Amino acid sequence: MHSHQPGQTWLAQGVKGLFSVVIPAYNEAKNLKSTLPPLIDALNHANIHHEIVVVDDNSTDNTQEVLADLKETYPTIRWVKNLPPNGFGLAVRCGLQAFMGDAVIIVMADGSDTPQDVVAFYQKLQEGYDCVFGSRFISGGKTVDYPVHKMILNRLANTFIRALFQIRYNDTTNAFKCYKRHVIAGLHPLLAHHFNLTVELPLKAIIRGYRYAVIPNAWYNRKEGVSKLKIREMGSRYLFIVLYCLIERLFSRGDYKFNTQVQT
Repeated sequence: MHSHQPGQTWLAQGVKGLFSVVIPAYNEAKNLKSTLPPLIDALNHANIHHEIVVVDDNSTDNTQEVLADLKETYPTIRWVKNLPPNGFGLAVRCGLQAFMGDAVIIVMADGSDTPQDVVAFYQKLQEGYDCVFGSRFISGGKTVDYPVHKMILNRLANTFIRALFQIRYNDTTNAFKCYKRHVIAGLHPLLAHHFNLTVELPLKAIIRGYRYAVIPNAWYNRKEGVSKLKIREMGSRYLFIVLYCLIERLFSRGDYKFNTQVQT
């Protein structure tokens, strides 16, 4: 294990053929025990050369002990420690600085994402896309035990984003997304510290012209612990990132554009 912070050396070229799974974790020891083994087994079964990068977001439980135990059986696990301050977005950004693959997917530690979907996203990426985005609200997607109040806010927020940016993608706030390494490099500088990073990454990728595919994914509510998303705290932060990206889209005159061909 080592600590990591923005500004440390980042590999411009990833390890060819290595698929990185970045998992932010704050007090998720119980969930990691049940989440990591089936995920790694699925990746191995699909013959996907991979690494599992768990970002310990300054947990106060026995996360590190659990990871050390798991690593004895699953050597593709490694972990880094996010230096304070804490925050979901900062933890993911730490992982996006630390991953070594030529592609990366962001997966939740609480088991809300399925190993089968991780494999499906990797396979879709191999078709030549720069990014693969998940949607829980298209044919084949589903949510299980999604809190009603969060569902209402989710649908309102995504409708608002679709209208502002004139896009068909209907699940921008979904954290479960996959990117090639050059895309992550091309999305900098990243600003979000919290869950609003889940919106910043795909909106910038779309605005900057990276080629993306949307496929269905499933979401299951956590069985252990409590969600780290605090809706009251996040409203203005989401709005800030959305408006920031909108300003880039409207006024940057394509200065950050990578590719004008976008797959929806």
